[in-house]
Amino acid sequence: ERAARKLGWHPFPAPMAILSQARPGRSACVQCGYCLGFGCEVGAKSSSLVAAIRVAERTGRCEIRPNSYVHRIEINANGRAIGAVYFDEKKNAHLQRAKAVVVCANGAETPRLLLLSANKQFPNGLANSSGVVGKNLMFNTYSSVTGVYEHPLNDYKGYCVSRVLHDFYELDHHKLGFCGGGGLDARYEWTPVSFAFGAMPPETPRWGKDFKATLAHNFSRTMEVSTHGTSLPAENNSFSLDPDMKDAWGLPALCLTYKDHPDDLKLTNWLLERAHEVHEAAGAVKKWSFPAQEQQFGVHLLGTCRMGNDPKTSVINPDHRTHDVKNLFLCDGSSLVTSGRGQPTMTIMALAFRAADRITALAKRGEISA
Repeated sequence: ERAARKLGWHPFPAPMAILSQARPGRSACVQCGYCLGFGCEVGAKSSSLVAAIRVAERTGRCEIRPNSYVHRIEINANGRAIGAVYFDEKKNAHLQRAKAVVVCANGAETPRLLLLSANKQFPNGLANSSGVVGKNLMFNTYSSVTGVYEHPLNDYKGYCVSRVLHDFYELDHHKLGFCGGGGLDARYEWTPVSFAFGAMPPETPRWGKDFKATLAHNFSRTMEVSTHGTSLPAENNSFSLDPDMKDAWGLPALCLTYKDHPDDLKLTNWLLERAHEVHEAAGAVKKWSFPAQEQQFGVHLLGTCRMGNDPKTSVINPDHRTHDVKNLFLCDGSSLVTSGRGQPTMTIMALAFRAADRITALAKRGEISA
């Protein structure tokens, strides 16, 4: 933080949905350091499991059916959804009838479900008269600079992101020659084993005495400054149904097509330079990174059922209601028309609360039943 301020930037504590104080039925964070990629054993991390599902079940109006796999949405002759067809854990199919269907499977499985639900009325996929279901996939861009310091930082303790800066959200694309923007965050996402495989200096031996000595010395002295930036929407970046590969239920698997926009790679390399500057100002004795490369996968799955007012170019309206099927709603990252500048979770959560209010209002007016 002091280094960033010395450079004239404006870091701030990262907003984290992790309890600093105990709440009924949930503990405060115990600083174990296993936030990323792991369930929280004390319930401090506000995952859907501990922060939403429990609350919903307590209302008596929410039933969870585990080990269920929804693979089709059925509609009637009037073009209204009548329910969802799902496999149970024994692969038996069931139709759950409903007045309205809300799909929240994120940017991969939501478009897949719509494509799997193709029928005579929607031969190209349910709610896909626009032809954009599955298209305009955005991952966000990501890279990092690793630094080793003289004294122990113990950055492995506590939650993995401590400080964030967003000074680069609005960049001068005329001056820099690329569109987009992003930020930096101080992030430590390594466990001892993953650190040994992924966070050691490139020249470190892969085994032996020197490897162990470097691991023992560096683990508590390493800090990672990560970049997060824009992925520009492009129709060619998409999820579709694989014509040949099937999943364990015999249904078409997902096929991913993705190529980073050249501006995304230019932005990433520019942000890497800023991350190097932070380490330099903070006094790192060693730092390294790798040039931006084409992404092969992503964990932010955005944009594949985009929101908009025009049914010809979008899948859902601002109420998260599909243009084509009036009682079918999509509520997840697939609705985003831009990747923003980084972490999308809180935007998705805010839109989910907003969508719930809109759906409730429509239901009270009697506008969504099949």
